[in-house]
Amino acid sequence: MADSDEHGALSKAFSGLGVDEKTLITILGKWHPEQRKTFRKGSRDFFIEDERQFERWSDRHVTQLRNEFLRIKEAIVLWTMHPWERDARLLKESLNKLGSAQYNILIEVACTRSSDELLGARKAYHSLFHRSIEEDVAFHVHGPDQKLLIALVSSYRYEGPKVSEELAKTEAKSISSAIKEGDSELLIRVMSTRSMIHLNHVYKHYKEINGKDLDQDVEDHLLKETIQCLCIPATYFTKILGESLKCDADEPSKDAVTRVIVTRADHDMKQIKEEYSEKYGGSLANKIEDVANGSYKDFLLTLIARGD
Repeated sequence: MADSDEHGALSKAFSGLGVDEKTLITILGKWHPEQRKTFRKGSRDFFIEDERQFERWSDRHVTQLRNEFLRIKEAIVLWTMHPWERDARLLKESLNKLGSAQYNILIEVACTRSSDELLGARKAYHSLFHRSIEEDVAFHVHGPDQKLLIALVSSYRYEGPKVSEELAKTEAKSISSAIKEGDSELLIRVMSTRSMIHLNHVYKHYKEINGKDLDQDVEDHLLKETIQCLCIPATYFTKILGESLKCDADEPSKDAVTRVIVTRADHDMKQIKEEYSEKYGGSLANKIEDVANGSYKDFLLTLIARGD
């Protein structure tokens, strides 16, 4: 392979989600010092020349590559964990990162797990961190978001088939009025206590009354995500993956690729793939082929194939 072709292949191996380990080993393993120097001088995206006239990795790209090398390890570790431990560690990680953007992880766990699965995650949190998830949410989260998140992680919902159609209609009307008045109390109570099947009926009746979906009328970001996770989870996870697989996605968004695919592979991956194809006009597998590299790409493709 000509040097220019190898330089291009190597740049591609370093770019995207994950790294292409096989290409790195094949090319770098046989390069002599002068070839490595030529690559450094010709790869200004990765290397800079400082005042001492030598080419060094840019600090930003060193950090980025460390993250990319870790992606396959993170995916495999999460996949092999007991689901309760995995959820407990995801909850802890989300609270340790500053900014409300990470609170959506709490919503995902609280709203897409069964009551027993969420209870198991809370027990695992006790064992791992010697505190309750509720007290850590109360410590880390302030303002109106705190009440919603504590209510969600504390929930233990009825999971049977019975639902009161009359109550669902009444609550849909009451929620409609509360939203117009800017009152979120009723919405938080209903979303944190009612069964999934009941909430689906509320969601349906709300659209019949107002002509559009409940999540479209809610302005608060976390409440909107809560409604989507509870009522239209495939749509929610498709949105997260769409943002995460963009070329210019930030690091928290990129991390969501691993989290979503690992946690949904055994649940609703088929529906997520169908929703993704409908929304973006291409398959999720093809998108991963385009933006991911190496063993990380192969592992993601293996997991999403479980939905076939």
